[in-house]
Amino acid sequence: MTITELIRKNTIRLAVPALMLCILYAPIFPRMVGDWMADANYSHGFLVPLIAAWFAWKAFPEIKKMEAGPSAAGFVLIALGLCLLTFGVTVHELFTSRSSFIVILAGVIQALFGSKVLQKLALPLAFLVFMIPLPYTIYDALALPLRSLVSYAATEGLQLRGLPVLREGNVILLPNITLEVVEACSGMRSLVSLMALGTAYAFLFLKGIWRKAALIAATVPIAVLTNVARVFITGVLARHFGASAAEGFFHDFAGLSVFAVAFTLTAATGWLLSRIPLRRKGVDHAE
Repeated sequence: MTITELIRKNTIRLAVPALMLCILYAPIFPRMVGDWMADANYSHGFLVPLIAAWFAWKAFPEIKKMEAGPSAAGFVLIALGLCLLTFGVTVHELFTSRSSFIVILAGVIQALFGSKVLQKLALPLAFLVFMIPLPYTIYDALALPLRSLVSYAATEGLQLRGLPVLREGNVILLPNITLEVVEACSGMRSLVSLMALGTAYAFLFLKGIWRKAALIAATVPIAVLTNVARVFITGVLARHFGASAAEGFFHDFAGLSVFAVAFTLTAATGWLLSRIPLRRKGVDHAE
């Protein structure tokens, strides 16, 4: 029986797991959406489910022709997801409780339609991870060394340009202004968003596992380098035009501009990767 026939014959029965998921996560998802709205680091969260749905829609023409049937192995994933949900809710660990949704959803798909269908939907399911904000302990652990790197690189750039500048930790001292590379300027915001968009670009437009992996990996140095450029340019402008160049509208506009440049560089990198010929015939079509 194909998946379309299975859905057609069991529409009401299949609605039950969907209803149960809605009930389970009704207390959890509204707060996560609130985090997307309140925290600019995760504003891309609104796009993630849409991109995941696009991945699933692209896979559906092949999935609907596959033989589908229940698989008991899916209940193992459902049990694991429920354990994660219980643990996360009990200890108030948001990342665990939110991530459990992906595990349970994968288990429901496998239990209802089988392992082959789950394999075809692995990409959209995995992509949903990008919508879940990282725990602050992990976020801060990553942001701190990035702040130091950005501060150091921007200071070196300003010195090479001949500007009088000193650095004390994450503080850049110019004769007329002091610039602090705060958490928002660490590059983590653009890194998380750029990695999500870079992953989407890789799987939408590139063929070959190595090309996709290379583009996703490239988002890290691109995000860091463009953020260094942002702090460097801010320092140059602040030295010549004062504090107004490092605050308010210009600061926010610089952030948006730098992210636009970062995504443009990511897309350009993807285009270049797509133009590289492969040595062995047939590898280009490996997925």
